[in-house]
Amino acid sequence: MQVETISSHGSTGAHWPDRLRLPLAFDVDCLRADLAEIDRDWIDHLVRQNYEGDWSVLPLRHAQGATHPVMTIYSDPTATEFVDGPLLDRTPYFRALLAQFPCPLQAVRLMRLTPGSIIKPHRDHDLAAECGVARIHIPITTNPHVTFLLNDVPVAMRPGEAWYLRLADPHSVANRGTRDRVHLVIDALVDDWLADLMARG
Repeated sequence: MQVETISSHGSTGAHWPDRLRLPLAFDVDCLRADLAEIDRDWIDHLVRQNYEGDWSVLPLRHAQGATHPVMTIYSDPTATEFVDGPLLDRTPYFRALLAQFPCPLQAVRLMRLTPGSIIKPHRDHDLAAECGVARIHIPITTNPHVTFLLNDVPVAMRPGEAWYLRLADPHSVANRGTRDRVHLVIDALVDDWLADLMARG
């Protein structure tokens, strides 16, 4: 639910909960079939101090002009133009899924956390709907021993669901199971369409 607040500058803005399950659902078998098609050549996440083990990325959409693999997985906060990457040519269900988001899309990535790996508590500054950018997580594979903490409260996300998470707040993840945890992660600009979707979450 959206709550109206007055900012310190006197303007009216939207304040959202730190998590929202969006009114969307996706076919888990189709998600996993597309993942299987490209499940190789993962790129280590750039910010090594934020994790232990194996946290890696495959880029589906990236900043325009990025050609080096490392730059294609970087979510550049200064970038204004984004393009589809070549992996989308091999993943028709991912393409169809993204087409269901008519709002402007920025970086779109697959993010994998292997068994025994952890993402340490950290914040992604300005990654919040209140700042104009919403990060949406769609789990593809997971297991009961994955714990995602946001503001020290677990978020239980099931495959095929879509979740908005305010990751400007403290968050961490631990995979204590025996299976990879892979999420499709979408960074989207909050326009009227997405604000309405979140209000129905």
